[in-house]
Amino acid sequence: MKVCLIRGAGVDHDEVDDVFRAMKARHVDAVELKRDAEVEKTNDLLKGTDLILTLGGDGTFLAGARLAAPRDIPILGVNHGHLGFLTEIEAEGMEVGLGRFLDHSYRIEERTMLQVALARQGQNLVQEIGLNEVVVDHAGESRILRLEIDVGGQRVGVIDADGAIVATASGSTAYALASGGPILEPTLEDLLLVPMSPFALTVRPIVFAPGQDISLSVVRGPGEMRVDGQGRGHQVAIGDVIRCGSHAKRLKVIRFSPPETFYRRLGDKLGWGRPLVPKK
Repeated sequence: MKVCLIRGAGVDHDEVDDVFRAMKARHVDAVELKRDAEVEKTNDLLKGTDLILTLGGDGTFLAGARLAAPRDIPILGVNHGHLGFLTEIEAEGMEVGLGRFLDHSYRIEERTMLQVALARQGQNLVQEIGLNEVVVDHAGESRILRLEIDVGGQRVGVIDADGAIVATASGSTAYALASGGPILEPTLEDLLLVPMSPFALTVRPIVFAPGQDISLSVVRGPGEMRVDGQGRGHQVAIGDVIRCGSHAKRLKVIRFSPPETFYRRLGDKLGWGRPLVPKK
């Protein structure tokens, strides 16, 4: 058994040492992988890995998901951050959680990953994957973007907006939600398009059925593209096309709680369904 650990910025070395001691006691090989490690080093360290364990917040989990999904490695998130909406257990429950994984006392929850390509003059400049979303927004001197939307080869329309978000069901509770999008149950395979501050009030979010590819062609720009809120953005010019679809492999998330706890998590973490006026 081999576990690869990814540590967030707020996790100190003592906490990592505790993880290594706990795994050593269970005769588990453990290695630490830097969150922003080079791809070549990542491939070598992940060979033969049975579990990716993230220690941190949702950002660390997203980084782990991008490594785990293409390799069919399950991922377990331990929350050391503030929100921890994506993670499964809190820091104090880490040792118990590891024990349950090693004892095969868990379930697998599959999540759709997003496959994104930025094309210019027919050639792909950038290809990335993400768990939550791709955001295309205005940049530089551009005050508004004009995007032509195409779904499965069918022209949907043109929108003028600050930008647009294409999100998975997992990402529906992240930036897409903050921009006015709907909440989707996280195991759904649908993709969601959310315009950001559209010029026309009739331009609303739309959900597309599984298997549909969404293309955003930049008619007015320039803009910038980011996947899962990563620090490095990619410049987008007039004529560029951002193609979004579901990745061939789904993310395997380790869960100890039953599926219906998602709705309780919405209330506990995001306050959904909580009355604004306290009960008397």
